Amino acid sequence: MAVRGAGSFAVLICCRKSLLGARAELGNPELSKYAAGERELGFASLQPVAGSVSYPSRQYAHLSQLRGMPEAVSDGLFDLPGESQTANDALSVPAGAPLAVRMRPASLDEVVGQDHLLAPGSPLRRLVEGSGVASAILYGPPGSGKTTLAALVSHATGRRFEALSALSAGVKDVRAVIDSARKGLLSGEQTVLFIDEVHRFSKTQQDALLSAVENRVVLLVAATTENPSFSVVAPLLSRSLILQLRPLTADDIRTVVQRAIDDPRGLGGQIGVQPEAVDLLVQLAAGDARRALTALEVAAETVEAGGELTVAAVEQSLDKAAVRYDRDGDQHYDVISAFIKSVRGSDVDAALHYLARMLVAGEDPRFIARRLMILASEDIGMADPTALQIAVAAAQTVALIGMPEAQLTLAQATIHLATAPKSNAVTTALGAAMNDIKAGMAGLVPAHLRDGHYSGAAALGNAQGYKYAHDHPDGVVAQQYPPDELADVDYYRPTGRGVEREITGRLERLRAIIRRKRG
Repeated sequence: MAVRGAGSFAVLICCRKSLLGARAELGNPELSKYAAGERELGFASLQPVAGSVSYPSRQYAHLSQLRGMPEAVSDGLFDLPGESQTANDALSVPAGAPLAVRMRPASLDEVVGQDHLLAPGSPLRRLVEGSGVASAILYGPPGSGKTTLAALVSHATGRRFEALSALSAGVKDVRAVIDSARKGLLSGEQTVLFIDEVHRFSKTQQDALLSAVENRVVLLVAATTENPSFSVVAPLLSRSLILQLRPLTADDIRTVVQRAIDDPRGLGGQIGVQPEAVDLLVQLAAGDARRALTALEVAAETVEAGGELTVAAVEQSLDKAAVRYDRDGDQHYDVISAFIKSVRGSDVDAALHYLARMLVAGEDPRFIARRLMILASEDIGMADPTALQIAVAAAQTVALIGMPEAQLTLAQATIHLATAPKSNAVTTALGAAMNDIKAGMAGLVPAHLRDGHYSGAAALGNAQGYKYAHDHPDGVVAQQYPPDELADVDYYRPTGRGVEREITGRLERLRAIIRRKRG
């Protein structure tokens, strides 16, 4: 296979091709640790295509893909269940490893971003420098540096590094690492156990860690892209520091990309890169350093040694950026929350952005439609009574037509609801009424309103004296409807916006008639 571009990329292709070919010829799936790693990650089934290298997508399997881009090789270097490494091994990588792996920082000086966690004396810095002894759960988005920091914790004091991936490891693997760590303690060797994607561990698997973490048999450094409060068992949370990593800023990503262009571990300056191309890579990264580097790697393959990477080359190589969105995780709730709040806040453009984000990411359109129906009553109500009709119609369209055609209907409903006058008067009215009920203000139903259709009802006084509204002018009559305790309560208070402006005057007239001296 002919590959254009920097020598490092040729090494990458040839190295992978040689490994796969040798394994096929020898029938030996355990050819080497790296070959085993390829098998574990699913590389063995892949065939390179001209101009690109494909890797399996794990975290973004359900999303729009970057063509040939290894966007989710791993959240780190250490995917192999039970793979044991010394500190130096933990930071060394094969020459043919992906660019994002080769450029992983080898010291704190190379770490970009996360200044809020790495200040002098901070818990994480103490861990990395070897003086900290508390286990830690690193919670943050992909590409923010969780695995890098875990490796640095191990490297700082020569601790032994054990890595497990929650995708493939089980309780047996966890116990094997803990047993090995106990033996290491006899010779004074401390073990750092790194668990990638710990949120994927079951409760039983997480419980298997508790004793070892509490007794410091292992120093646990766990990484997760999900809020640990929802995905990690409480006993493990209480035994660990919770450290939240932030998405890298645009300047952080620019630093990472430029370093990869110049550094011998990366492109080594063998090609030029237009500043505008760097800008595009930064934009595509959306705070994810790994995404930026894998995008750079794929795009650079199209450039001859000594050539220049242009914006056009980046656009041609990468069809579009994958959207960071996990339908079972934080992003699912964060994006729908932002969507609803944008519609409520009447920012139609922001609402369309979040709608598009969900649609591109493959969110269930029925979920979106349900939330729009709820919002129509909760945040618009009688200010625009047609809003609920529009939302219900959108839900019916989704059910009857399906995607992708129903996207336009969801967009139409979003625009209607975002631009409609807003009122939460329905919400507050019902809330006030329910609060009174909970407070014990549920008095007797007035006798004239009680059921009078059965024999003996009249003898009880039920329905006696009831005034039929249609027999009176305007269909309204002075008559008590609430229990005595609530005879003059006003639950519904129109806002005066939209249709409620008209309702306000009519409601005042209605209440005046109904509450007129009854006789």
